Amino acid sequence: MSTTIVTLPDQSTARIPKMNYLSKENGLLSWLLTGDHKRIAILYLISISFFFFIGGALAGLIRLELLTPQSDLMATDTYNKIFSMHGIIMIFFFLVPSVPATLGNFLIPMMLGAKDLALPKVNLLSWYLYIAAGILALYAMITGGVDTGWTFTTPLSTHYVNTNVITTGMAIFIAGFSSIFTGLNFIVTIHKMRAPGMTWFRMPLFVWAHYATSILMVLGTPVLAIALVLVVLERTVGIGVFDPAKGGDPLLFQHLFWFYSHPAVYIMILPGMGVISEVISTFSRKRVFGYTAVAFSSVAIAVFGFFVWAHHMFIMGISNYSVLIFSLLTMLVAVPSAIKIFNWAFTLYKGSITFETPMLYAFGFMGLFTIGGMTGIFLGTSGVDIHLTETYFIVAHFHFVMVGGMLMAFLAGVHFWWPKMTGRMYPEKISQLAALVTFIGFNLTFFPQFILGTLGMPRRYASYPPEFQVLNVFSTAGATILGIGYLLPVLYLTWSLKYGEIAGNNPWQATGLEWQTQSPPLTENFVELPIMDHEAYDYEWLERQKEKEVASVG
Repeated sequence: MSTTIVTLPDQSTARIPKMNYLSKENGLLSWLLTGDHKRIAILYLISISFFFFIGGALAGLIRLELLTPQSDLMATDTYNKIFSMHGIIMIFFFLVPSVPATLGNFLIPMMLGAKDLALPKVNLLSWYLYIAAGILALYAMITGGVDTGWTFTTPLSTHYVNTNVITTGMAIFIAGFSSIFTGLNFIVTIHKMRAPGMTWFRMPLFVWAHYATSILMVLGTPVLAIALVLVVLERTVGIGVFDPAKGGDPLLFQHLFWFYSHPAVYIMILPGMGVISEVISTFSRKRVFGYTAVAFSSVAIAVFGFFVWAHHMFIMGISNYSVLIFSLLTMLVAVPSAIKIFNWAFTLYKGSITFETPMLYAFGFMGLFTIGGMTGIFLGTSGVDIHLTETYFIVAHFHFVMVGGMLMAFLAGVHFWWPKMTGRMYPEKISQLAALVTFIGFNLTFFPQFILGTLGMPRRYASYPPEFQVLNVFSTAGATILGIGYLLPVLYLTWSLKYGEIAGNNPWQATGLEWQTQSPPLTENFVELPIMDHEAYDYEWLERQKEKEVASVG
């Protein structure tokens, strides 16, 4: 293999292979017809970034409207469509696929010592389904939008005929199959393609998190698909499924929708938790404290996730006994999440902590997710929930978990594995500044909304009483800062593709198998089949390997 010798600031020489997954084949068709999991991950990264900025632009319009108490920027029905499409795009086309489809696709085979995912063609098909669904959703938005909210609540989704409910619902239906194919691929790969010596309890916690997520994808997504198909049938054929006038039950849709959509919260957040485990272990130079407990907590979150859906329905007419049971289950699901937070904190204790950019994003995740999780306990208490439901407290809680938590984890992962994906480093100082700006902007955007919700400001309204304006101005100012924090990584990561320093194979001195390959990796990942002969996060093993390399050179 042809190589080039270059000088690096942190090591004397490094060999940069010219042949890798990026350079082996050129041309658009080589990407569009690829079976390489790494190229498919890059296609997903570009695609979800596009949809993220579409959703972010819609969020900007929402915040501009809420600068003043009156609905003076757009008509109220337009506002309804804007916030509905914001939620639909951000949840189904960014948050759900963000880590699994990008980092999961790229890394899981390498972490397991495999050459690819078990089903490469199915993997490519999942991306095409995602793109088809995204195009359909954008078409629906451009040609009239949908004003049901991202929840497609009946009777809004079944009775009104002036919005593109059917088109948008079919877009989400198709995107659901993309998620199912991805989850199925991960499950088969994890079960069947681990390297020799890669036992279940030697797998990285990133893989454990994706295994639990895949279970949720495969079992939960069909329920949402069924609910949306029934909505379409009720609108087109007149079958009485949800309309009580036709013998239907309006609560049935809520049960079906939330049976998927609460596990979907964990589909979004569990992969991010896997990212945080890798980052915190690497930058504290320690094994993850309580590895087994953290691994099983991922599975426990997936299992409990299927039993708490009705805590979204406390004010919808379910029985008091159901409220009591689902309130208790909501409290219980917080336990495995708390295990992760406490175990990460104990991992940091007496660790050799450094503050590279991925670690700053990981700290941001821990803080914001903790706030979001604790406020979820408030909402799991029925007496409090009755007051706070349908207020901006819900908006703040959801965004602290999903945007503050998940997006911080996604950015931590992108920065952590960017040198492996591209072979280049990014400018450290400006990336640290971006992490700080994002954290400040997020808190300024959404913390005032906790106060607004407690005071009783309802969500999904384009106008509000004048006494809420100051807090809304703070929130809009924070959204501006947050937008800058999100834009900066796009600029410097793109810049680094050409001008960034050569990264080397393992710039962070991490222990995973993916760091034992070249950067960027070969198409087949490994020259020889690796053998896993050490525990996950074994930094003593890494030191022994470095000593062997020095001795062999000597």
